[in-house]
Amino acid sequence: MTDETSKPPSRRPTRARAAMREQVDAIFAQWQAERPDIDPSPVHIYGLIGRIQMQCTALIDEALAPFELTRGTYDVLTALRRAGAPYSLSPKQIAQSLLLSGAGLTSRLNKLEAQNYLARLPEPNDRRTLRVQLTSAGEAVINEAIPRVFDVQRELLAPLGPEGQQRLMQELMRFADVIDGRSSEVKADAGSVGE
Repeated sequence: MTDETSKPPSRRPTRARAAMREQVDAIFAQWQAERPDIDPSPVHIYGLIGRIQMQCTALIDEALAPFELTRGTYDVLTALRRAGAPYSLSPKQIAQSLLLSGAGLTSRLNKLEAQNYLARLPEPNDRRTLRVQLTSAGEAVINEAIPRVFDVQRELLAPLGPEGQQRLMQELMRFADVIDGRSSEVKADAGSVGE
């Protein structure tokens, strides 16, 4: 890795940020004009959530590029690294950790195996199943990439200050609880339809 990997990713041009904000404002105005009987104010919140997600993903992808990792492959390596030595999990455990389907995980595992960042090994107690384990190369690359991603995330949150970050986390947790509750209700309703 060059010294370039220790520099924070470049900020997106102010013009691009302004254009994205203007786009959300334009959508809001269009709804106000077309359907004045409906309050379109959620457009701003969901527009911001989408914009933040897109921009954070792009900045993290930029930080991972020198390591030849994508956000998806990074997530697999971090799941293994978080598991502790010997950095080994079953594919099912990885998929559950990342909220992925088996098919979604397979392509990531194939790519990481081709890069020699992980190995698929027979389960000692049941040779019909496999375990996924970090290789020394995988451990080295993820140990370099993790601080880089955390630095990007920390840099993005820094302008909020500690109190602002705490408030944001509390409000996001409240919102996540609301959405989780709604998701549970939908699943329960779907289950009762077939009864």
